[in-house]
Amino acid sequence: MSTFHLTISTPDGLIFDGEVERVRARMIDGDVCLLAHHMDYVSAVGAGEAAIVTAQGETRRAACIGGMLAMIGNEARLIATTFEWADEIDLERAKRAKAEAEARIAAAKNDDRELMLASAKLQRALVRIGVKH
Repeated sequence: MSTFHLTISTPDGLIFDGEVERVRARMIDGDVCLLAHHMDYVSAVGAGEAAIVTAQGETRRAACIGGMLAMIGNEARLIATTFEWADEIDLERAKRAKAEAEARIAAAKNDDRELMLASAKLQRALVRIGVKH
């Protein structure tokens, strides 16, 4: 299968730099899968699972939240706010974050800002838990 160059980075640095057969990620309006020679594409990343298939045929899954995905001239760049490979996710920590976020939502009552922040934390925890399973 044809390959293309992909770089994945976060504010913490470079996560991946290599040839892939495909990259799939959750965009703000649904999932997208880019293959070699895809038309130029740019979109905002949502919150969900991302996956790549390397040139060697290995599939790697990750939790990916926020950022941009672009394919320009058969080179893709995924710049994510948060990107964690499935094998690096601490499941117990994600479960604790989920419980804490649920407690904050229950306590938020009429505080819209607190509810929004707690809901975002819950979504991040749920993405990590879903990718780890």
